[in-house]
Amino acid sequence: MAWAYASDVSAPALPIIDTHIHLFDPTRPAGVPWPEPSDTVVYRPALPTRYRSLAVPLGVVGAIAVECSPWVEDNDWLLRAAASDPIIVGVTGNLDPAVPDFPRHLDRLAANPLYRGIRYGNLWGRSLGTELSNPGFVANLKRLPASGLLLESANPNPTLIAEILKLTDSVPELRIVIDHLPQAVPPAEPAARKAYERDLQALSRRSNVYVKGSEVFRQVNGKVPADLDFYRPWLDEIWDMFGEDRLLYGSDWPNSDHMAPYAGTLDIIRQYVTHKGQRASEKFFWKNSIAVYGWHQRSPAQQHLSG
Repeated sequence: MAWAYASDVSAPALPIIDTHIHLFDPTRPAGVPWPEPSDTVVYRPALPTRYRSLAVPLGVVGAIAVECSPWVEDNDWLLRAAASDPIIVGVTGNLDPAVPDFPRHLDRLAANPLYRGIRYGNLWGRSLGTELSNPGFVANLKRLPASGLLLESANPNPTLIAEILKLTDSVPELRIVIDHLPQAVPPAEPAARKAYERDLQALSRRSNVYVKGSEVFRQVNGKVPADLDFYRPWLDEIWDMFGEDRLLYGSDWPNSDHMAPYAGTLDIIRQYVTHKGQRASEKFFWKNSIAVYGWHQRSPAQQHLSG
């Protein structure tokens, strides 16, 4: 469908670090566990050169590649893909802290400065709530902050949010990034909504917890509303809870193509954040990414951004 943009996406006003993209290549001999071949929107190579061609004209100067495979060896594939193009400033890998060889793999991968953490949540049949009762799992998670690494959640819902709150009690020193919270709208049932928002409020008081403003668009009755006012009430709640120091931009490309082209994905959240002012926009679109990921400059376009 044709997409109308409310802001001038062709004239970027500030640099952008996109903290959530996926890289994969279905044409490689091993194939990929995701996406499925039936997904005609996404099932084609998603590599740095393709991402660069879409994102750089819109002001993006760097990105964090988030692993979308449970295969241990794909952590290495992703690091190689990231190393091939300096637009990728960091990698969030995928290791399971519940398995015995987690420490060995983590130590090996963490030696690469591009490796910034791991993702764990509602993916690949894993259960954070179940594993939190496992002392070995918790001990392995404590290895992350000891190595300067973070944990990203995956696909939050009220159950996962409650489990993340428990995790912050078990490993309070762990930096945690909640992805796709704009997509995880509150339950309609009043008691469930109250409990969900109570847990989010509690997380907002944990200084090591951050939130990605990713996956803003939602499908309603087979259509994707393009009007910011449709999304504004929940975005306002998230912003009011976590504030400008704890929120950061992520596109979820190319998975976001199910809802809108890359420019539209950026435009909807840029409309919203721009009205918060220049300082808030800088924090959301690049400054907070440095505080969270600790990435370092890889190209001249990032020269005045990284620490």
